[in-house]
Amino acid sequence: MRLADPVLAAVGLLVAAGLTWAAVVVARRRAAALAAAGLTAGGPGRGRTRLGGVWFTIAGLAVLAIAVAGPAASVPVSRASGTVILAIDVSGSMIATDVAPSRLAAAKKAALKFIDAQPDKVDIGVVAFQQGGLEAALPTPDHATASAAVRRLKAAGGTSLGDAILASLSAITHKTVAIGRGGSEPDIGFWPSATIVLLSDGQNEAGAASSSTGTDAGTDAAASVAEKAGVHIDTVGVGTTAGTTVVADGYHLFTALNPAALKSIAQATGGTYHPASDASELDGIASSINLRLTVTSQPLPLAGAFIGLALVLLAAGAVLTVTRTGRVV
Repeated sequence: MRLADPVLAAVGLLVAAGLTWAAVVVARRRAAALAAAGLTAGGPGRGRTRLGGVWFTIAGLAVLAIAVAGPAASVPVSRASGTVILAIDVSGSMIATDVAPSRLAAAKKAALKFIDAQPDKVDIGVVAFQQGGLEAALPTPDHATASAAVRRLKAAGGTSLGDAILASLSAITHKTVAIGRGGSEPDIGFWPSATIVLLSDGQNEAGAASSSTGTDAGTDAAASVAEKAGVHIDTVGVGTTAGTTVVADGYHLFTALNPAALKSIAQATGGTYHPASDASELDGIASSINLRLTVTSQPLPLAGAFIGLALVLLAAGAVLTVTRTGRVV
């Protein structure tokens, strides 16, 4: 049990201890005075019985002092909960229109529907990524904040899938997650109730892709960090493998969906790859994310129970006092 204000409890208990001492002193003096006058206070234990009301009253005051201090206990509560980071590709290739009205617009629409479908017990954060992840909104149960962050996203720059994963892990852990020198992977702990939903066309300009996985070494290392932390990454391929041409900085560039890279990331972390060649396929993502059952400690206020006990003790003390002496105090 914890007390919100231990000082109040200490003061109240000191007062109760003082009253106890005073009651004992008064009882002894009364007994001595009666003995000096040749009188007795009654049979054995009669003095203690006479003071029964006083003891109940003092006990009630002591319990009331604890109640005023704000007692609370931590109780384990099992519930389905989790953290979801929406990592959305905002690179220049996302302006491609092979998914109508554009890849980015379709991804934003799907992300907004995903947010609307989640219960309040899910904290949602948003990471916009190009080369170097950009945190748009920290995970929060206020889903309106996440939706507003999604609506503000605009396409610009290149793509780094590895940076997207690291930025998402940073948002989950609330500390910077980065690959060390020589490719050393940081230990970020275990986060099994966290999921990253990465929406991208898979075009990765961060480094040379591996022929077997379709990803570069930095992306593989970032996915490994997520896998060791128990964070699943569900990837969503936005675009078509047929591809299209976009105009960026005056240049005409061909861009197509790279499902191999996105499948590799999902498989490495125990997630799922979702192909989405049009916006209607993206709409079903919300039902595919499984929350984990977690046990959390929640504070249970005990002040009400202590106040109830104090009132019972004070009432008992008053009844005994009236019954024995005919007086309220």
